[in-house]
Amino acid sequence: MSSPKYKRIMLKLSGEALAGDKGYGIDEAMLNIVADQIIEVKNMGVEIAIVVGGGNIWRGRNDQEMDRTTADYMGMLATVINALALQDILERKGEQTRVQTAIEMRQIAEPYIRRRAVRHLEKGRIVIFACGTGNPYFSTDTTAALRAAEIDAEVILLAKNVDGVYDADPKKDKDACKLDSLNYIEVLDRGLGVMDATAISLCMDNKIPIIVFGLDKSHNIKRVVEGEQIGTVIK
Repeated sequence: MSSPKYKRIMLKLSGEALAGDKGYGIDEAMLNIVADQIIEVKNMGVEIAIVVGGGNIWRGRNDQEMDRTTADYMGMLATVINALALQDILERKGEQTRVQTAIEMRQIAEPYIRRRAVRHLEKGRIVIFACGTGNPYFSTDTTAALRAAEIDAEVILLAKNVDGVYDADPKKDKDACKLDSLNYIEVLDRGLGVMDATAISLCMDNKIPIIVFGLDKSHNIKRVVEGEQIGTVIK
């Protein structure tokens, strides 16, 4: 087995990735694929923290009339559903996990405490962060950047339902070209929809590289962790 390039990673899973071909909700087959890839990397000795989105259940920005704060809190609750589903499948497969939420809900998860999260990682547990930052107006992308900085993750792995960053929307433009590498300023200047500007700025300030890749092929997370050039690297 190849040695991992990274010791501690932040894996950002979009909610849409968990929906698979269904486009909504949680696809059990896709959940199994994701869990198997996570366990494969865990067995390499890598410490894994995960931030999961909620777009497969609720996207507040699609409702133009709802109060933004209310819509964002609803989105935070959607991430908890995904986090619990991911925890369940991982534990059914024999892995120790902890879900930590930025909004307290002690009956189902731990409150987010940085030192406790780091200790879980050091003990080999997979830590799943839910509820975003606990504040409206901040995305789960920003959460991934913030938590990565707090726990000293070496890299953010941005797992999406597309295989990298393109110069245009590949679903709308058949001539869109995939970009192999970018720097933070290019992402901001070109308005590329990789992560929101706050998340990119946080990564730039803390020198955290971002690797954007697709979950469409098996072993992709492992390939990234081993240092193979797939997807798009932002640094």
